[in-house]
Amino acid sequence: MTLVPGTVRPRRLRTTPALRRLVSETRLDPADLILPMFVKETLSEPAPLNSMPGVVQHTLDSLLEAANEAVDSGVGGLMLFGIPEHKDNEGSQANDPEGILNRALTLLRDNLGDTTVIMADLCLDEFTSHGHCGVLDSEGGVDNDATLERYAAMAVAQAKAGAHVVGLSGMMDGQVGACREALDLEGFTDVVVMAYSAKYASAFFGPFREAVDSELQGDRKTYQQDPANGREAMRELDLDLAEGADIVMVKPGLPYLDVLAEVACESPVPVWAYQVSGEYAMIEFAAAAGAIERERAIDESLIAFKRAGADAILTYWATEVAQRLNSDTPGGAH
Repeated sequence: MTLVPGTVRPRRLRTTPALRRLVSETRLDPADLILPMFVKETLSEPAPLNSMPGVVQHTLDSLLEAANEAVDSGVGGLMLFGIPEHKDNEGSQANDPEGILNRALTLLRDNLGDTTVIMADLCLDEFTSHGHCGVLDSEGGVDNDATLERYAAMAVAQAKAGAHVVGLSGMMDGQVGACREALDLEGFTDVVVMAYSAKYASAFFGPFREAVDSELQGDRKTYQQDPANGREAMRELDLDLAEGADIVMVKPGLPYLDVLAEVACESPVPVWAYQVSGEYAMIEFAAAAGAIERERAIDESLIAFKRAGADAILTYWATEVAQRLNSDTPGGAH
Protein backbone atom coordinates (compact mmCIF):
# COMPACT_ATOMS: atom_id res chain seq x y z
CA MET A 1 0.00 0.00 0.00
CA THR A 2 1.33 3.45 -0.93
CA LEU A 3 0.49 6.40 1.30
CA VAL A 4 -1.49 9.13 -0.40
CA PRO A 5 0.00 12.63 -0.78
CA GLY A 6 -0.23 14.66 2.39
CA THR A 7 -0.24 11.64 4.68
CA VAL A 8 1.40 12.42 8.00
CA ARG A 9 4.86 10.84 8.30
CA PRO A 10 6.30 11.25 11.82
CA ARG A 11 9.48 9.51 10.62
CA ARG A 12 10.47 12.69 8.78
CA LEU A 13 11.62 14.12 12.12
CA ARG A 14 13.84 11.11 12.83
CA THR A 15 15.89 10.96 9.67
CA THR A 16 19.25 12.35 10.92
CA PRO A 17 20.98 12.70 14.29
CA ALA A 18 20.99 16.49 13.93
CA LEU A 19 17.26 16.61 13.21
CA ARG A 20 16.47 14.26 16.08
CA ARG A 21 18.53 16.45 18.38
CA LEU A 22 16.80 19.60 17.17
CA VAL A 23 13.27 18.29 17.85
CA SER A 24 14.10 16.45 21.07
CA GLU A 25 11.44 17.15 23.70
CA THR A 26 13.61 16.26 26.70
CA ARG A 27 17.23 17.14 27.33
CA LEU A 28 19.82 16.34 29.97
CA ASP A 29 22.31 18.93 31.12
CA PRO A 30 25.25 18.39 33.49
CA ALA A 31 23.70 20.94 35.84
CA ASP A 32 20.66 18.65 36.21
CA LEU A 33 22.80 15.97 37.88
CA ILE A 34 23.73 15.59 41.55
CA LEU A 35 26.46 13.20 42.69
CA PRO A 36 25.88 11.22 45.90
CA MET A 37 29.19 10.57 47.70
CA PHE A 38 30.15 8.40 50.68
CA VAL A 39 32.96 9.32 53.08
CA LYS A 40 34.11 6.84 55.74
CA GLU A 41 36.07 7.83 58.81
CA THR A 42 38.25 4.74 59.15
CA LEU A 43 39.64 4.51 55.63
CA SER A 44 43.19 5.24 54.53
CA GLU A 45 42.32 4.72 50.85
CA PRO A 46 39.06 4.54 48.86
CA ALA A 47 37.12 1.29 49.27
CA PRO A 48 35.24 -0.08 46.22
CA LEU A 49 31.70 -1.35 46.80
CA ASN A 50 30.99 -4.90 45.62
CA SER A 51 27.31 -4.26 45.04
CA MET A 52 27.84 -0.95 43.19
CA PRO A 53 30.64 -1.36 40.63
CA GLY A 54 32.46 1.92 40.10
CA VAL A 55 31.31 3.50 43.38
CA VAL A 56 33.60 3.82 46.41
CA GLN A 57 33.58 4.83 50.03
CA HIS A 58 35.93 7.82 50.11
CA THR A 59 38.63 9.10 52.39
CA LEU A 60 38.57 12.85 52.96
CA ASP A 61 41.37 13.26 50.41
CA SER A 62 39.72 11.17 47.71
CA LEU A 63 36.38 12.85 48.42
CA LEU A 64 37.87 16.24 47.65
CA GLU A 65 39.53 14.92 44.49
CA ALA A 66 36.29 13.36 43.22
CA ALA A 67 34.32 16.47 44.17
CA ASN A 68 36.66 18.66 42.15
CA GLU A 69 36.30 16.33 39.17
CA ALA A 70 32.52 16.51 39.41
CA VAL A 71 32.49 20.30 39.67
CA ASP A 72 34.90 20.63 36.75
CA SER A 73 32.50 18.47 34.74
CA GLY A 74 29.61 20.83 35.46
CA VAL A 75 27.70 18.56 37.83
CA GLY A 76 25.04 20.59 39.61
CA GLY A 77 25.71 19.52 43.18
CA LEU A 78 27.15 17.01 45.65
CA MET A 79 25.19 15.02 48.25
CA LEU A 80 27.31 13.72 51.13
CA PHE A 81 26.75 10.66 53.32
CA GLY A 82 29.06 10.03 56.28
CA ILE A 83 30.06 6.73 57.88
CA PRO A 84 31.54 7.18 61.37
CA GLU A 85 33.93 4.89 63.18
CA HIS A 86 31.68 4.72 66.25
CA LYS A 87 27.91 4.30 66.21
CA ASP A 88 25.51 4.42 69.17
CA ASN A 89 21.78 4.30 69.89
CA GLU A 90 21.36 8.06 69.57
CA GLY A 91 23.59 8.54 66.54
CA SER A 92 25.61 11.09 68.48
CA GLN A 93 28.22 11.50 65.73
CA ALA A 94 25.57 12.95 63.42
CA ASN A 95 25.66 16.41 64.97
CA ASP A 96 29.19 16.34 66.40
CA PRO A 97 31.19 19.13 64.71
CA GLU A 98 34.10 16.68 64.56
CA GLY A 99 31.94 13.90 63.10
CA ILE A 100 33.01 12.63 59.72
CA LEU A 101 30.07 14.05 57.78
CA ASN A 102 30.44 17.53 59.23
CA ARG A 103 34.22 17.50 58.70
CA ALA A 104 33.64 16.49 55.09
CA LEU A 105 31.13 19.28 54.58
CA THR A 106 33.59 21.83 55.94
CA LEU A 107 36.37 20.46 53.74
CA LEU A 108 34.27 20.81 50.60
CA ARG A 109 32.87 24.21 51.49
CA ASP A 110 36.33 25.56 52.32
CA ASN A 111 37.73 24.31 49.02
CA LEU A 112 34.78 24.75 46.67
CA GLY A 113 32.94 27.66 48.24
CA ASP A 114 29.82 28.49 46.26
CA THR A 115 31.05 27.06 42.95
CA THR A 116 28.72 24.10 43.48
CA VAL A 117 25.84 23.18 45.77
CA ILE A 118 27.01 21.19 48.79
CA MET A 119 24.32 19.02 50.32
CA ALA A 120 24.15 16.81 53.40
CA ASP A 121 22.03 13.75 54.01
CA LEU A 122 20.11 14.49 57.19
CA CYS A 123 19.22 11.11 58.67
CA LEU A 124 20.40 8.96 61.55
CA ASP A 125 20.68 5.56 59.89
CA GLU A 126 24.38 5.93 59.06
CA PHE A 127 25.12 6.89 62.67
CA THR A 128 22.98 4.57 64.81
CA SER A 129 24.06 1.18 66.11
CA HIS A 130 20.59 -0.20 65.31
CA GLY A 131 20.51 1.21 61.77
CA HIS A 132 17.14 2.92 62.00
CA CYS A 133 16.55 6.47 60.83
CA GLY A 134 15.48 7.66 64.27
CA VAL A 135 15.67 7.27 68.01
CA LEU A 136 14.14 4.08 69.41
CA ASP A 137 11.56 4.00 72.21
CA SER A 138 11.39 1.48 75.04
CA GLU A 139 9.51 -0.96 72.84
CA GLY A 140 12.05 -0.82 70.02
CA GLY A 141 9.94 1.33 67.73
CA VAL A 142 11.07 4.60 66.18
CA ASP A 143 10.04 7.54 68.38
CA ASN A 144 8.95 10.21 65.90
CA ASP A 145 9.06 13.27 68.15
CA ALA A 146 12.30 12.36 69.91
CA THR A 147 13.82 11.91 66.46
CA LEU A 148 12.73 15.40 65.43
CA GLU A 149 14.91 16.84 68.18
CA ARG A 150 17.90 14.95 66.81
CA TYR A 151 17.12 16.09 63.26
CA ALA A 152 16.93 19.72 64.37
CA ALA A 153 20.36 19.43 65.98
CA MET A 154 21.73 17.80 62.83
CA ALA A 155 20.34 20.55 60.62
CA VAL A 156 22.11 23.24 62.63
CA ALA A 157 25.36 21.25 62.76
CA GLN A 158 25.32 20.69 59.00
CA ALA A 159 24.59 24.34 58.34
CA LYS A 160 27.48 25.38 60.57
CA ALA A 161 29.71 22.91 58.72
CA GLY A 162 28.91 24.57 55.40
CA ALA A 163 25.98 22.75 53.80
CA HIS A 164 23.97 24.79 51.33
CA VAL A 165 21.17 22.19 51.42
CA VAL A 166 20.04 19.74 54.09
CA GLY A 167 18.35 16.64 52.67
CA LEU A 168 15.71 15.29 55.05
CA SER A 169 15.52 11.61 54.19
CA GLY A 170 14.19 10.07 57.42
CA MET A 171 10.46 10.28 56.64
CA MET A 172 9.49 11.43 60.13
CA ASP A 173 6.23 13.35 60.48
CA GLY A 174 6.98 17.05 61.02
CA GLN A 175 10.66 16.86 60.07
CA VAL A 176 10.56 19.77 57.65
CA GLY A 177 8.99 22.14 60.15
CA ALA A 178 11.32 21.08 62.95
CA CYS A 179 14.45 21.62 60.86
CA ARG A 180 13.25 24.86 59.31
CA GLU A 181 12.49 26.30 62.72
CA ALA A 182 15.86 25.22 64.14
CA LEU A 183 17.76 26.67 61.20
CA ASP A 184 15.93 29.98 61.34
CA LEU A 185 16.42 30.32 65.10
CA GLU A 186 20.17 29.92 64.59
CA GLY A 187 20.25 32.47 61.78
CA PHE A 188 20.59 30.00 58.90
CA THR A 189 17.64 31.38 56.97
CA ASP A 190 19.38 30.86 53.63
CA VAL A 191 20.04 27.15 54.10
CA VAL A 192 17.75 25.16 51.82
CA VAL A 193 15.53 22.39 53.17
CA MET A 194 15.05 19.57 50.70
CA ALA A 195 12.34 17.10 51.76
CA TYR A 196 12.22 13.47 50.74
CA SER A 197 8.46 13.83 50.44
CA ALA A 198 7.84 10.43 48.84
CA LYS A 199 10.40 7.89 49.99
CA TYR A 200 9.25 4.31 49.69
CA ALA A 201 10.15 1.22 51.72
CA SER A 202 11.88 -0.21 48.69
CA ALA A 203 13.91 -3.31 47.86
CA PHE A 204 15.93 -1.10 45.51
CA PHE A 205 17.83 0.39 48.46
CA GLY A 206 19.71 -2.90 48.99
CA PRO A 207 23.23 -1.94 47.81
CA PHE A 208 23.05 1.33 49.76
CA ARG A 209 23.24 -0.68 52.97
CA GLU A 210 26.73 -1.80 52.00
CA ALA A 211 27.64 1.76 51.05
CA VAL A 212 26.86 3.12 54.54
CA ASP A 213 27.81 -0.01 56.55
CA SER A 214 24.20 -0.26 57.73
CA GLU A 215 23.51 -2.04 61.02
CA LEU A 216 19.78 -2.32 60.28
CA GLN A 217 17.87 -5.33 61.55
CA GLY A 218 14.29 -5.53 60.31
CA ASP A 219 12.79 -2.91 58.03
CA ARG A 220 11.61 0.70 57.83
CA LYS A 221 8.00 0.07 56.85
CA THR A 222 6.56 2.03 59.79
CA TYR A 223 7.98 5.30 58.47
CA GLN A 224 8.80 4.90 54.77
CA GLN A 225 5.87 4.69 52.37
CA ASP A 226 4.11 1.55 51.20
CA PRO A 227 5.06 0.89 47.54
CA ALA A 228 1.38 0.21 46.82
CA ASN A 229 0.34 3.78 47.66
CA GLY A 230 0.31 6.75 45.30
CA ARG A 231 -2.19 9.19 46.80
CA GLU A 232 -0.29 9.08 50.08
CA ALA A 233 2.65 10.72 48.34
CA MET A 234 0.52 13.73 47.49
CA ARG A 235 -0.53 14.06 51.12
CA GLU A 236 3.13 14.00 52.15
CA LEU A 237 3.87 16.63 49.50
CA ASP A 238 1.17 18.95 50.86
CA LEU A 239 2.43 18.57 54.42
CA ASP A 240 6.06 19.23 53.48
CA LEU A 241 5.13 22.32 51.48
CA ALA A 242 3.04 23.64 54.37
CA GLU A 243 6.04 23.18 56.70
CA GLY A 244 8.34 25.15 54.42
CA ALA A 245 10.12 22.69 52.11
CA ASP A 246 12.14 24.49 49.44
CA ILE A 247 12.64 21.38 47.27
CA VAL A 248 10.86 18.02 47.28
CA MET A 249 12.12 14.57 46.36
CA VAL A 250 10.75 11.27 45.06
CA LYS A 251 12.82 8.18 45.87
CA PRO A 252 13.40 5.61 44.32
CA GLY A 253 13.04 6.70 40.74
CA LEU A 254 12.15 4.34 37.90
CA PRO A 255 9.64 2.19 39.84
CA TYR A 256 7.82 5.39 40.86
CA LEU A 257 7.73 7.49 37.70
CA ASP A 258 3.95 7.79 38.05
CA VAL A 259 4.38 9.34 41.47
CA LEU A 260 7.16 11.59 40.20
CA ALA A 261 4.98 12.83 37.35
CA GLU A 262 2.07 13.64 39.66
CA VAL A 263 4.30 15.39 42.19
CA ALA A 264 5.88 17.42 39.36
CA CYS A 265 2.44 18.49 38.14
CA GLU A 266 1.36 19.69 41.58
CA SER A 267 4.52 21.06 43.19
CA PRO A 268 5.22 24.83 43.15
CA VAL A 269 8.83 24.15 44.22
CA PRO A 270 11.59 22.22 42.40
CA VAL A 271 11.15 18.45 42.22
CA TRP A 272 14.12 16.10 42.38
CA ALA A 273 14.41 12.34 42.02
CA TYR A 274 16.97 9.86 43.27
CA GLN A 275 18.22 7.07 41.01
CA VAL A 276 18.97 4.74 43.89
CA SER A 277 21.62 2.11 44.44
CA GLY A 278 19.56 -0.84 43.21
CA GLU A 279 18.67 0.94 39.98
CA TYR A 280 22.34 1.71 39.43
CA ALA A 281 23.41 -1.86 40.22
CA MET A 282 20.85 -3.44 37.91
CA ILE A 283 22.15 -1.55 34.90
CA GLU A 284 25.81 -2.11 35.78
CA PHE A 285 25.41 -5.85 36.32
CA ALA A 286 23.17 -6.32 33.29
CA ALA A 287 25.67 -4.45 31.12
CA ALA A 288 28.56 -6.50 32.53
CA ALA A 289 26.66 -9.64 31.55
CA GLY A 290 26.23 -8.33 28.01
CA ALA A 291 22.47 -8.12 28.35
CA ILE A 292 22.13 -4.40 27.58
CA GLU A 293 24.15 -1.52 26.13
CA ARG A 294 25.47 0.29 29.18
CA GLU A 295 25.63 3.94 28.08
CA ARG A 296 22.34 3.80 26.21
CA ALA A 297 20.62 2.26 29.23
CA ILE A 298 22.08 4.89 31.57
CA ASP A 299 20.97 7.75 29.33
CA GLU A 300 17.53 6.27 28.77
CA SER A 301 16.96 5.87 32.49
CA LEU A 302 17.95 9.47 33.18
CA ILE A 303 15.82 10.81 30.34
CA ALA A 304 12.86 8.97 31.91
CA PHE A 305 13.29 11.02 35.10
CA LYS A 306 13.39 14.27 33.16
CA ARG A 307 10.45 13.29 30.98
CA ALA A 308 8.41 12.52 34.10
CA GLY A 309 9.13 15.99 35.47
CA ALA A 310 12.29 15.86 37.60
CA ASP A 311 14.18 19.14 37.67
CA ALA A 312 17.33 17.43 38.94
CA ILE A 313 18.45 13.85 39.46
CA LEU A 314 20.70 12.30 42.08
CA THR A 315 22.69 9.63 40.28
CA TYR A 316 25.95 7.79 40.89
CA TRP A 317 26.74 8.32 37.21
CA ALA A 318 26.60 12.12 37.52
CA THR A 319 30.25 12.85 36.71
CA GLU A 320 30.51 10.26 33.95
CA VAL A 321 27.33 11.42 32.25
CA ALA A 322 28.22 15.09 32.62
CA GLN A 323 31.59 14.50 30.95
CA ARG A 324 29.92 12.62 28.12
CA LEU A 325 27.27 15.32 27.66
CA ASN A 326 30.00 17.92 27.42
CA SER A 327 31.89 15.95 24.79
CA ASP A 328 28.73 15.19 22.82
CA THR A 329 27.51 18.80 22.70
CA PRO A 330 28.32 20.51 19.38
CA GLY A 331 30.81 23.28 20.09
CA GLY A 332 31.85 21.84 23.45
CA ALA A 333 30.34 22.15 26.90
CA HIS A 334 27.09 23.94 27.65
